[in-house]
Amino acid sequence: MPVGRKSETITGEALVSQMLYDRTAARASRAVLTGYSTSFGLGSRLLGSVARRDIDAVYGLVRVADEVVDTRRGAGADDLLTRLEDETARALASGYSTNLVVHSFARTARRTGIGHPEIDPFFASMRMDLTVQEHDKASYEQYVYGSAEVVGLMCLAVFLNAGRRPGEPVVRASDAVVHGARGLGAAFQKINFLRDLRADHEDLGRSYFPGITPADLTQEDVDAILAEIGVDLDAARAALPALPRRARMAVAATLALYDSLLGRLAATPPADLLRARVRVPDPVKLVVAARAVARESLRRDLPTTRTTRFTDPRGVL
Repeated sequence: MPVGRKSETITGEALVSQMLYDRTAARASRAVLTGYSTSFGLGSRLLGSVARRDIDAVYGLVRVADEVVDTRRGAGADDLLTRLEDETARALASGYSTNLVVHSFARTARRTGIGHPEIDPFFASMRMDLTVQEHDKASYEQYVYGSAEVVGLMCLAVFLNAGRRPGEPVVRASDAVVHGARGLGAAFQKINFLRDLRADHEDLGRSYFPGITPADLTQEDVDAILAEIGVDLDAARAALPALPRRARMAVAATLALYDSLLGRLAATPPADLLRARVRVPDPVKLVVAARAVARESLRRDLPTTRTTRFTDPRGVL
């Protein structure tokens, strides 16, 4: 066999192997999402295959890091988190990781323009969970930004670049849409804080809302939290029409699910929030999501993104 033909054969086999590894990594991320979140799982089903795979990848890394600080915690958790962060940084640069979830995330990040401006604050917030038990206003805002708002920005990058091909410019959103993505992430996180108030306080020893002692929670405290979440949700809803159609459907469904949970939390007496975890039954979630999609399908698209050339020093985009 000529040398040139043999080289092509080896290259082809290597490509097939790489594609198999990439698909396996994507399935690993999907397994993480479906195992941990019914709300995100429902919403992501409305996305196209590429965006769905990329959302799986983002969620997979976020969840693994969260499990390090929430489930593993204790001795060695800081070292494990550092190793995960370092591995993510290496994979972002090289495009490869022996950790399937990290590998999946890195492929998504490199293609959609996600980088250290999002990843570094995220890991900084995760590290805060290992050392900070009570937050003041400044640390609370820093934590919410890194743990939630940048995740909203990662998801936005996925939505806008689902159809992007190598060599094409990365699509960047307008400032208003960025503000909405941050608001969506913040709202979801704060709703989670309120839902998990008892577990965070009693099991993990954490109190996220500044100036509020969970054991002494009052209706006034709850009303203030609800008002804060309302501001974030307003920003998210204002940006919703600017998303690509399928992404808009997915976000609308997920937003409706969190709205439903928020309504149940608002109707729960403060004392009861400390006794049991409020949730939306799965059959109700299906109805809520379906209604949200039906409403959103009537809305017309609004072209409010802008395209910019993203110079990638790694030369892979």
